[in-house]
This record gives sequence, structure tokens and C-alpha cells, in this order.
Amino acid sequence: MTASIVSTLDRIIGAGSPVVSVAPVALSAPDRPVPLEVRVSAPATGTDLPVVVFSHGNGWNLDGYAPLTAFWASRGFVVIQPTHLDSRRNGFGFDHPVFPTIWTERIVDLTRILDQLDTIEAAVPGLAGRVDRSRVAATGHSWGGQTAQTLLGARTFDEAGQVGQDMSDGRVTAGILFATTGLGGDDLHPFAQANFPFMRPSFQELTTPTLVVAGDHDQSKMSSRGPDWFTDAYTHSPGATDLLTFYGAEHALGGIVGYEVAETTDEDPERVAVIQRMSTAYLRTALHVDENSWPAGRAVFSAGSDPIGRVDSK
Repeated sequence: MTASIVSTLDRIIGAGSPVVSVAPVALSAPDRPVPLEVRVSAPATGTDLPVVVFSHGNGWNLDGYAPLTAFWASRGFVVIQPTHLDSRRNGFGFDHPVFPTIWTERIVDLTRILDQLDTIEAAVPGLAGRVDRSRVAATGHSWGGQTAQTLLGARTFDEAGQVGQDMSDGRVTAGILFATTGLGGDDLHPFAQANFPFMRPSFQELTTPTLVVAGDHDQSKMSSRGPDWFTDAYTHSPGATDLLTFYGAEHALGGIVGYEVAETTDEDPERVAVIQRMSTAYLRTALHVDENSWPAGRAVFSAGSDPIGRVDSK
């Protein structure tokens, strides 16, 4: 079943092309505790290339998530991945003085990237003049999804219960949130309530077209809610119009962080292959590369007598 889905999706999104990937590329971040470095991956040929900014999950870095980012680049997108301050490479643990502001610094990292696309283009041989800056998507996994959703319009409740600052970015026109945490409140475990203010999101302001990807076996240690917690962005925001749920998938969604990575508890390369292609189909339509890619992909995913997941749309 999965092999059939993959081959049909390949016909929808097209064949891949060679990719050029450059890292680390240093960007200006004068007040940051450590330099901001990014990886840039882009197809070796082609013009009018849309941009996809990807925010990693807790502890990761610009070298992670190649199953997604390299695949997107091979299908015609310029993919930019920062190493955020929470990366294990930096060693800023929960007790470090910088930790309480990391969640906002993560958001600033993404806006710095969009502010410095000239530098990014110049860093990749042959890329200058081939990027379409009017088509930008913000994407991320887990904590990275929270970071990306802020640029898409989601806000955070403060301790008084008031909706906080608008940190959205008008340059971002689409998004994908992978295994991204949901609403806060009493369901949050005490550690999360004390240390993760970003886990009090308000999704009502998220109006940018967004795909939410979740696993129906993803049980977080941060909340007493079940796997449906990771679908809240779809349930509660006007912009998240599509939800892709994979049966049996846990937090790594089969291994999107990387193949044979220790923290993947549900290793499933076939599931990852479908996620690669379905997310590409969504990006192609949301960023106006091909208006039919997502409707066609959605139809393929929903067909068959032994589905591997379901797709919901508003």
C-alpha cells in the first residue's frame, strides 16, 4: 500500500534534481549569545525558487532533518535551517541564564534569516538571482513548530491570561507544523508550566495557510492530553486548513529527524517517504508552484482499503 502511494505521489510532485547544500553560513546577530549559523540547501538548477525556513526540535541543529529538508530542496525549494540556541552543541541547559529567553530568540532567528536573504543567496554558488522572495513558508518540528507558528500568526498567552505580542511576519505566506504542541492550561505538567511559556499558545490569530502533521500515538510527557493535543493548531486556528494524521506514528513521525536516529521511537522509513511527498505536494500548492499538487496528493492519500492515515480539511 505504502509503495503504491509513494509511486503515485512521485508522479504528482515530479522527479528530484541534484542539490547544492552549504553550511555553516554565518548571519549577522550582534546581540545573540553565540553566532547564528544556517544550512542552505537548494536545487542546482532552476529559477524563481520558493523559500522554506525550517526550525528544528529541541536540542537539534542545522545538520538534522535531512529526510525532509534535502527532499524539499531536490523538488525545487531553497531550504534554510538555523541552529537555535537550545541546540546540544551550545550546552545551554534548563538552568542556564539564557534558557528563559530561548523561545523568543528562536523566533528572532527566523526573522533574521528573512532579513538576510542577500547574504544567504551569495553564500551558495550559483544561487544569486534565482530565489523568489515573495513565496516563503515557515515550517518546524516539535518546538520548531511552535517557533514557526509564531511567524504564521499564533500568539502566546501571558501569565495574566492576556494574548501577547504579535510576532507574525508578513513575508511568510504558508506553513507546515510537524508534531507541534497544543493548548496550555491545567493539562500541562508542572515542569512545562514552570519552564515553557510558549506552551500557552493562542491559535485564533493564526490566519496563514498551514498544514498540521500529527501522529495518533504521539503521547507527550509535557501534557496529560492524548495525541489529539498535537492537532490543536488545526482545531483552533482559522489558517490551519489541513490536518494530516498518521496511524501508529509517535513524536518523530517515523524518523523525520534523520534515519536511524536514537530518539526515534517509531522508525518507519516508508512513513517518512510519504511525509516527504505529501509535505512537498502541500508546499507546491501553498506557494503557487502547482495548484493541483495538494488536492491530487490528498486524494491519493485518502484512497485505498488499508489507509496509513487520514487527511482532514476545513
